[in-house]
Amino acid sequence: MERYETEEQQVEAIKRFWKENGMALAIGAVLGLGGLYGWRWYNEQQIEAQESASFAYEKASTNLSENEKGYSQAQAYVTEHSDTGYAYLMSLELAQKAIERKDLSEASKQLRFVVSNADISTIKAIASIRLARVQIEQGQFEEALKSVEAVVDEAFAGQVHEVKGDVYLAQQLFDKARAAYSAALEKNSNDRLLKMKLDSLTSVTAVAANG
Repeated sequence: MERYETEEQQVEAIKRFWKENGMALAIGAVLGLGGLYGWRWYNEQQIEAQESASFAYEKASTNLSENEKGYSQAQAYVTEHSDTGYAYLMSLELAQKAIERKDLSEASKQLRFVVSNADISTIKAIASIRLARVQIEQGQFEEALKSVEAVVDEAFAGQVHEVKGDVYLAQQLFDKARAAYSAALEKNSNDRLLKMKLDSLTSVTAVAANG
């Protein structure tokens, strides 16, 4: 499976934003809508819940990276905090761990949860792209195409074209693969791996033509 460096950077940016600004934004919204009473209610209920979810997420994430027992703890976290954005971030981490163990069914399960429930377009897009890559590994090519075609965020256009190219290459639809990789390269002109894929495709096509 491929690494997801660009997507990981996007996830990390979301984590930092929530940690640094999420609570302040929420407090401001409640103050504007509810005045003093709203502030007191929020202070007693929501801030405590937010802090608890954030602390529990950091702990579960750390344990997940350190030992196998952390995997079950992370799964429990998702169940207990399924109505928070942290649950989707945790599911992305669980999916990555499952991929590393070559448990593609579990990875698919975690990613489908995010795709179906996340209300943040960036997280949904990342999960959809990763799900498509898992589906390629599983030989589910049509499903993979459906997964990436559901991504409408223009910021991910390059990755969408690249995954389509991977699907077409696996199906030996070389012309479509070349067109998809070329479109992806237009979006991410400095992507060395993408350039290698396009160069390799030229070699594969030549071999296929001679064979």
